[in-house]
Amino acid sequence: MLEFDKYYHIYNHGNGDDNLFREDENYDFFLRKYHHHIDPIADTKAWCLMPNHFHLLVKIKSEADIVDYFSNLPDPPSSFLSSNFSSNRNFSKVSNFRKVHDRKVDDDPEGLKSKFLSKQFSNFFSAYSQAFNKVYQRRGSLFLKNFKRKEIENDFYLKNIILYIHLNPIKHGFTRQIDNWPWHSYDTFIKEEPELIQNLFFGIAGYKEAHQDKLLYFREYEQLENDLN
Repeated sequence: MLEFDKYYHIYNHGNGDDNLFREDENYDFFLRKYHHHIDPIADTKAWCLMPNHFHLLVKIKSEADIVDYFSNLPDPPSSFLSSNFSSNRNFSKVSNFRKVHDRKVDDDPEGLKSKFLSKQFSNFFSAYSQAFNKVYQRRGSLFLKNFKRKEIENDFYLKNIILYIHLNPIKHGFTRQIDNWPWHSYDTFIKEEPELIQNLFFGIAGYKEAHQDKLLYFREYEQLENDLN
């Protein structure tokens, strides 16, 4: 279940041995589709794409912000219209949504609002999969059936998931240096998330040092594995 105003670590893997990305254009297309479907419901704080899987750190937007966005569309999606944001179903007026903007997911016994949020992700995965299958003449599911989501409940977890996401390509052996991997948010995070940089890392120097410390841990663990083998 996804809830408003909360952080989540979201990740998924290619189905079986399939790669999600075969060439650079796949990464670009993935990001374009991602922003189209997910930006209306969530702010993406950190991300990393690798050949066979990906990791995202998102913060779901407030119910009021999501309502404002979709209710101003000329043709809101059917999943939004059926998500119980308004009891009178008059979806042409923003004011009708604002009457219930402070309702919590707990007040939605059928979980329709959470289902709507999850549906946005499902639509994104489906759009990417269909395009990928058409280009590479393949059939079947490209992603594992259910994407994984874990709520981030405290700053310690939040800080460490940022490090984990940015260093994942090194952890899995896709590169040896964090600056050599183009498909993550390590550099853009500094520009786009100054508040998190300050609150979690006490500045840019602390942010970079934390990544290097975690990288050293990975390499020490790798050396230990080699010694044991």
